[in-house]
Amino acid sequence: MTSHIANPPWSRILPVVAALMVAAGMAGLLDKGSGIVIAVAAILLGGAVFAAVHHAEILAARLGEPFGSIVLAIAVTSIEVALIVSIMLSGAQGSEDVARDTVFSAVMIVLNGVVGLCLVLGGQRHREQSFQLHGASAALAVLGTLSVLVMVLPNFTQSAPGPVLTAIQLVYVAAVSLVLYATFIFVQTIRHRDYFLEAADDEHDPAEKPSVALAVESLVLLLVSLIAVVLLAKTLSYPLDKAVEKAGLARSVVGVIIAGIVLLPEGIASVRAALLNRLQNSINLVLGSALASIGLTIPVVAAVSLVLGRSLTLGLALQNMVLLVLTLFVGTLTLGTGRTTLLHGVIHLAIFGAFLLLAIVP
Repeated sequence: MTSHIANPPWSRILPVVAALMVAAGMAGLLDKGSGIVIAVAAILLGGAVFAAVHHAEILAARLGEPFGSIVLAIAVTSIEVALIVSIMLSGAQGSEDVARDTVFSAVMIVLNGVVGLCLVLGGQRHREQSFQLHGASAALAVLGTLSVLVMVLPNFTQSAPGPVLTAIQLVYVAAVSLVLYATFIFVQTIRHRDYFLEAADDEHDPAEKPSVALAVESLVLLLVSLIAVVLLAKTLSYPLDKAVEKAGLARSVVGVIIAGIVLLPEGIASVRAALLNRLQNSINLVLGSALASIGLTIPVVAAVSLVLGRSLTLGLALQNMVLLVLTLFVGTLTLGTGRTTLLHGVIHLAIFGAFLLLAIVP
């Protein structure tokens, strides 16, 4: 039997068109200051993001869970890292804050916005949903540790002034982030894989898996999409910063926009899984994404900061520290029983609303 799964035409065309536009820009054939060029680049950037996540999902379907969630999280985080590094290298005002703002926004979006929507919509359709408690507890323990070490501790160190870390402190935090994330992946995929599977998961028929040829095609297109995103981000980083400044918004909005663009496809996938009463898949996606956002992003931006001598601000403002601690506390209660209801989702959405309000009006 052969699989009927196939890549739709848009998932093949968009990465190629985005790559062609990048090549034209590098050859000097485009006016990067033109409004039309910026608009087309923004559209193609969004298309490349969706194409990248689609091809990651194809690979995920071939590999199976929880490998699928890991592939998707790493693909999304790779895009996030590319956007952050491109803005850091642009040298724009406030570029030293963009890593912190983006990582914090990613955590708030997935743990409050996406989780809230999953629990509200899933709870409305299925009343009460369940998932594996052991897996969620392990992920929350790692996430809480990384969040505090990366975004809270820098506000209380004494060797360097302000919400920054010294070089040796930054190296340690980056190393711990990578080690904890790698250990979590080992536990999730090898040592305790059963903690991250649906309690009564029906095994997919092998015929429903993508073929090897399709998986290889998606791997190639995934790489093309990610490269296009990296280079298009360099084209759009300066206009984005200027647009936020002209609108009179806080610079932290740049981080919210980046995280929102990158996490939108993954958020849709999580909500779709919750509506199908596969909340375990949703939890794997959202917690895995939040962990990858810190565990993979911080080591990369720390390396860029140390090698190039760029300033890197990690400590959160007081109001954001309060929101982070509240999110981790409520998340522990919400995901600490193995069962959820609509009420839990509404609570997370309320915190998400406060996050958006304070991002626009600090």
